[in-house]
Amino acid sequence: MVNILSPINFFKRESKLRILFVASEAAPFIKVGGLGEVMRSLPKALRALGYDARVFIPKYATIDLEKYPLHLEVEDLQPASSEEEDPYGLFVSNVLKYDNDSGETIAYFLENMEYYEKRANVYGYADDATRWALLSRATPEFLRRLSWQPDVVVASDWQSGLIPNYFHTIYKDDPKLSAIAVVFSIHNLFFQAMFDHHFVSQMDYDSGQEAVPLFNDPRLSKLNFMRRGIMYADVINTVSPTYSQEITTPEYGEGLHDLLSERRSRLFGILNGIDTDIYNPETDSGVEFHYNIKTLDLKIKNKSALQREFNLPTRDNVPLFGIVSRLTDQKGFGLLIDAAEPLPENFDMQLVVVGSGEGHFMTFFQKLAKKYPQKVGIHLSYDEVLSHTVYAGADAIIIPSRFEPSGLTQMEAMSYGTLPIVRKTGGLADSVMDYNPADKTGTGFVFEKFDNRAFYGAMVRAIETYRYPEFWRDIQKRAMNADFSWTKSASEYVKLFKEAIKYHVLG
Repeated sequence: MVNILSPINFFKRESKLRILFVASEAAPFIKVGGLGEVMRSLPKALRALGYDARVFIPKYATIDLEKYPLHLEVEDLQPASSEEEDPYGLFVSNVLKYDNDSGETIAYFLENMEYYEKRANVYGYADDATRWALLSRATPEFLRRLSWQPDVVVASDWQSGLIPNYFHTIYKDDPKLSAIAVVFSIHNLFFQAMFDHHFVSQMDYDSGQEAVPLFNDPRLSKLNFMRRGIMYADVINTVSPTYSQEITTPEYGEGLHDLLSERRSRLFGILNGIDTDIYNPETDSGVEFHYNIKTLDLKIKNKSALQREFNLPTRDNVPLFGIVSRLTDQKGFGLLIDAAEPLPENFDMQLVVVGSGEGHFMTFFQKLAKKYPQKVGIHLSYDEVLSHTVYAGADAIIIPSRFEPSGLTQMEAMSYGTLPIVRKTGGLADSVMDYNPADKTGTGFVFEKFDNRAFYGAMVRAIETYRYPEFWRDIQKRAMNADFSWTKSASEYVKLFKEAIKYHVLG
């Protein structure tokens, strides 16, 4: 795999690149997870650099049309190949457009009543294979009817994994589409399609060589959309350099490590960024007392506000740890079940938890808060505003992930001077440097092994370091000075897109 992108002299466009991002979600229109945030921030950063980046997602019923008025761009789009595939016209769609005078990213929306408008949620339906195949097939059909043409299409995760497949088979010789390069972007390899890929029978194994079944063919649900995205894309990228290396190994490759190893010359890793206009303690509307790196003393006031929010004693001199996360096994919270209870039992500390997830983890934190009401506060549902309150008020943030393709929480927290406690994996390894008191380096506390003893040790190091305010303040300043802006990442993506064009020309 390649992690550092070299300048491309092979091929040069006279004009600025045009890029279309295709995804299942994009903030501010619809956001379920980190993908939605990336689909807002990366196109925005590319546009700031002068590139024409646009977004294409389904039109969900929950999108606020008063806030984001849409107008018709393409009518009666017919992604189905024949009447046999769509005898009742269920797949006939429209494409709507969001465009205003403020310079925001232009966005297109695939409007379909049956597969998007009627659904209360973005994910989790029995016919998701059909829903996402529709998005993938609609993409080239939409571009055939659009006057604006991208140089590069970026397909994101398994939901748009058939886009590379379609472009390099059915539309390979299309006079309007054949010059378009296709990038497949992996945000989380674990999710590959409609089934648990760990338990695929030999009969159901998808080699990726067969033609994509019709929308109404039951075999469609057996396809591994992720595999096909990797197989057919001109280049593949993941959301951190370390994760791009990890996924070529059996431990992290989720059954696709051999394929990814075969394509390693076209596999890249670029660390996600964060929107520093949003995650900025000096301007954040969710922060009661604004501050910056020169006025860090004001952060303690936000700590008191956070303690009051969670009905904890307002104490300046105890370390206050935060968790802002999905409470899942992937995020490493199995480690906390073994280690979290001894921490408040043995140390003078506090913990606040914001997030929802798997039932046994939520039950665990409920019991922990009940047992230690003076030390543990919980809010077991996701709350965007409250997460900013935690970033501003907590001393440290806990992210013990089993694996983490990129992670945004650690970067968001560091911009507020809140120190991350992380496992050395994926994007966490690329963004957090372990504190070394000997040479006064580091931006957080890092542990390597995924076990409760290693996690417990990192927590104890943080608690002990907090007892020395001058050392803690130095780490905070280094964390706040780290550059996680999307401008830096967007420049790397421009190189990636040029690499994709080069490979597409070579074939």
